[in-house]
Amino acid sequence: MPHRPGGGPATRRALGRRGERLAERHLRARGLRIVARNVHLRHAEIDLVALDRDALCIVEVRLRSGRGFGGAAESVDTRKRRRLAGAARELLARDDLPRFARVRFDVVAIDASVEPPRIEHLRDAFALDQI
Repeated sequence: MPHRPGGGPATRRALGRRGERLAERHLRARGLRIVARNVHLRHAEIDLVALDRDALCIVEVRLRSGRGFGGAAESVDTRKRRRLAGAARELLARDDLPRFARVRFDVVAIDASVEPPRIEHLRDAFALDQI
């Protein structure tokens, strides 16, 4: 399939999967344990759910292959934060999930315009009370 500027849905999905694999490796190397991937909920899809000591981490993965639309971290706007917060509330309301001392929202921002890709892990990128 030839590459089109902006890419089509298949290209975006492939980039998304690549970003999630890179993010997962990065988080594991820093001691986080991945417990779920691509959790589909009513409000949004949660890319990764991880455990970091006593914290449950809701992880949004953002990969950018160019700088044309801004950086990866900046793309987690207020609307996306609200959707993630709703998804997190829905996830935490499930009976099959143990309770955690702390829940945090992390963003893994990946700049794939360079090789190797530059990965930035933003812990506590935002809080529910900031939304």
